Amino acid sequence: MNKKMLIIGLIAITLGACAKKQVVRPEPEVKPPLSEEEMEMSRQEPSIRFSDWRAVPELGAILFDYDQADLMDNARAILKRNADYLKNHPEASILVEGYCDERGTIEYNLALGQRRAAAVREYYGQLGIPLGRVGTISYGEEKPVDPAHNEAAWSKNRRAETKVRAASEATKQ
Repeated sequence: MNKKMLIIGLIAITLGACAKKQVVRPEPEVKPPLSEEEMEMSRQEPSIRFSDWRAVPELGAILFDYDQADLMDNARAILKRNADYLKNHPEASILVEGYCDERGTIEYNLALGQRRAAAVREYYGQLGIPLGRVGTISYGEEKPVDPAHNEAAWSKNRRAETKVRAASEATKQ
């Protein structure tokens, strides 16, 4: 019986010595996945964090009705002319700025200005401008064209403007 125990002990030691050591590998850091909306925005909107956006006289501003982000027929005509100009300057990055009048809360006006800019961007896409060229931003009520406090001024301030960047031909013509 001692012989059996000795043999079993030697076998156990031998097998234990031959066993592979488990290598513990640290798990790679996993970043949280982007939401569907973040992925879509990163694919389509260019960076707008530049200070050299320029107004070009050929790019007309469009006006909106009170508390609206829908494009009116005259706005569509202006945007078609703008799109023709932008198609002739494919090297230009495009920024659509949305604005509101002073009525409403800051938060509401920022959201409405963004909806206005997005409506213009969407229409540019329908007109054949690649959406990857077109960024949007809302200034809400922050940059009025007319600082007066009446309906005439407010109607001028409810607008969207198209700016271009870093395209020497686009800003010179």
